[in-house]
Amino acid sequence: MPKEHRKRGRREEKKRKREEEEEEEEEQAAPSKRQKSEDVEEKVDNGGDEAEIPEGYPEYASRPGDLPFYGLLDEDEQEYFKRADSMLELNQFTDADERNLFLANVYKEAGGKELKIANSQSCSRLMERLILLSTPGHLKNLFQKFSGHFLHLVQHRFASHCCEALFLQAAPIVNQELVAPVKEKDQNLDGADVYVSMENLFLYTLNELEDNLGYLMSDRFASHPLRILLVVLSGMPLAATSSSSVLQSKKKEHVSVTGGKLRSREEKTEVRMVPDSFHCALEKMMARAVAGLDTTYLRALATHPIANPVLQLLLELELTRSGKQIAKDPKSLFRKFVPDDTLEDGTESVSFINSLVYDTIGSRLLEVIIINAPGKTFRALYRASFKGKIGTFAKNEVAVFVAIKIIERLNKEDLVTALTEICSQIDTLVERSRTSVIKTLIERCRVRHLDASSISTGLEEAYGERPSERLVKMLRVSTGPTDGMAEDRRKQLDSNDSGKAHGSLLAQCMLETPGPLRELICGGLLAMETPLLITIAKDRTASRVLQTALVCSEQAAKFRRLLIPRFYGHMEYLTVDPVASHLVDSLWEATNGLTFIRERIANELAQHESTLRASISGRAVWRNWTMDVYKTRRKDWLNDAKGQSQDKDRAKPAKTGIELARERFAAGTRKLQHKAMKAKRDNGTGANSMPQGTATVTATIEGKA
Repeated sequence: MPKEHRKRGRREEKKRKREEEEEEEEEQAAPSKRQKSEDVEEKVDNGGDEAEIPEGYPEYASRPGDLPFYGLLDEDEQEYFKRADSMLELNQFTDADERNLFLANVYKEAGGKELKIANSQSCSRLMERLILLSTPGHLKNLFQKFSGHFLHLVQHRFASHCCEALFLQAAPIVNQELVAPVKEKDQNLDGADVYVSMENLFLYTLNELEDNLGYLMSDRFASHPLRILLVVLSGMPLAATSSSSVLQSKKKEHVSVTGGKLRSREEKTEVRMVPDSFHCALEKMMARAVAGLDTTYLRALATHPIANPVLQLLLELELTRSGKQIAKDPKSLFRKFVPDDTLEDGTESVSFINSLVYDTIGSRLLEVIIINAPGKTFRALYRASFKGKIGTFAKNEVAVFVAIKIIERLNKEDLVTALTEICSQIDTLVERSRTSVIKTLIERCRVRHLDASSISTGLEEAYGERPSERLVKMLRVSTGPTDGMAEDRRKQLDSNDSGKAHGSLLAQCMLETPGPLRELICGGLLAMETPLLITIAKDRTASRVLQTALVCSEQAAKFRRLLIPRFYGHMEYLTVDPVASHLVDSLWEATNGLTFIRERIANELAQHESTLRASISGRAVWRNWTMDVYKTRRKDWLNDAKGQSQDKDRAKPAKTGIELARERFAAGTRKLQHKAMKAKRDNGTGANSMPQGTATVTATIEGKA
């Protein structure tokens, strides 16, 4: 079929016009759909003073040159890659082979265009998805394509996302190559001319960036890949990258692949083993990042919205790796922040620490110092800056988080002083929803074996004298009708109410503390009417208090005997509710030693079997209560219910790591033996053949019958 005749000049004119339009867009820096900034970084886009580089920017923090232009994708290429990105996002492939074939074609089409794709606003998401689906060979190939350009890529609005994804996906491969080195015969399977380990690829990347670390740590885009690189080199768990705002912005768009490979929980949370070269590179990187920076400039960066998270990470790594020695090293980052040998009131170091307490950004850096500082250094800081001020800190919306970290490190004598200060402020703290500091104080009093009855008295005065109203106020339970409210709307309201979550956590913490604090919550529950208890059981946040009250350690049987019968006649209603069904599950453990109550609940569940089986949560409760055994073998069910209470009364010591490992090994051995026996039985021939072992099993069954 003849092709349509097109004039060459028209195509060239169209291309030039498109290039001019895209260059104008980059110059105007129009707001992108993909924002990658901290909450305060909105001021960066608007030219706010907080995000600008401080005046007198030092010459030793060298700035890289202008970002190079890697070219543009033509219209056909953009359309193809957009369609490929959409297909990978939807994952509507018939099987894995079809998706692998599609990926192979995309890799082939993207060959030689990696830099263009990474810098493209519309196609950089595709690069991120390809990285998530890449094999180690593909990741190494992409690393080599980016090599020599990382300094510019990490500063780009879109390419910096690709660098983050590449670093995160390549980190586990370093550990794999360290445990099982690649053999020489397998080193060139991916078509590479020269085999390069992932360890060396990371080191090459660091060499590109090390001369500009002082500038990159305050760059709005390069700061994020730099933090990820620090995590990878240090061997910190990769789970921190998705949960900590120090590493990723809350506004970051998380690109994912439906049906993609998922890391195990252990792989995410365990500390990774890294080669010795990474430790040396990390030390070098930490030194180069602050090399030549004086105390004045570093203190200015402490309140910089972009550089502050990098400093947090550098300080944490420095303090945890060097320990007590860091306080004596004049070249360390910590000593540059706090250069005075003696921390006394009136010194510049103490004035700097005091200035961070109420600063929205700087207080986060102070929290890192408090958590990780050596004991001697923390005690000096406490005497100079914090002693006698905990109650004042607790009332402020920013300083309260600093107060919490301080309380967690206090010794018994100083904790008594803090207890006195905060108890006098409980009324104000409750009014301002600062209950998290009260919760922390209760936990530390329990650890230090201090009497916390004064906290109970303060809470009773703050929340009111009537027990039921006091607990409703603490949990912020809505007593009005909510049946007409949509479930999504109810979840949204609960998630936006942080005070409600803090109140629930405070009540749960009080229940874990035997004595007046526990009695305060239990008395409120017993004073409530049954409809209000049902409302709490259905509340996504408050229901956890009800569950904790029933199963917390050393809970009196009298309380359980009084509270559980209040739910008689409502089991069907509670079981089919996705939230309240968890309460019914906890009733099994709560009725330990109360067999007659357990049997009464099981009887009520059995009466509504059809309703329970028609509900997802109902089926889960039916299974957890072993109701099939209850209906078919009532005697066995009762024996099990009684036997559990006897077994639970005997406290079992916690198992050691080696015991758990032995159990896992034994379970694996049994699984292999089971497979072997199954294969052996399946080898029988003939319609009437009886596999080995069947006669014994049959005889056993007949004997039981």
